[in-house]
Amino acid sequence: VQLVESGGGLVQPGGSLRLSCVASGFMFNNYYMSWVRQTPGKGLEWVSHISNQGMWTEYADSVKGRFTISRDNAKNTVYLQMDSLKPEDTAVYYCAKGYYDSNPAARGEWGQGTQVTVSS
Repeated sequence: VQLVESGGGLVQPGGSLRLSCVASGFMFNNYYMSWVRQTPGKGLEWVSHISNQGMWTEYADSVKGRFTISRDNAKNTVYLQMDSLKPEDTAVYYCAKGYYDSNPAARGEWGQGTQVTVSS
């Protein structure tokens, strides 16, 4: 399993970023995919997940209405569109294979992460 995230960076409050995660080594369209983030102070926080065909999505309350998860199974890629970013969204964002709906206790089959910093 290989998951490679990209798209992180420095953005001002209120700005937007789009994260991408390209997957390989498994049947991508058979699996839910999730995004999880980690901050030094809050630990691991589940952000969102999407069903294998993209019909079902869920979001943590902290990002609901601001973030949108999507996927393109033809490209083995999952996305996280982040709008109206806040300083508290600053974290390392991980793409995760499988279904997460709560804060994980430990890492699983995840990518290497991409840093998102929201600051003026």
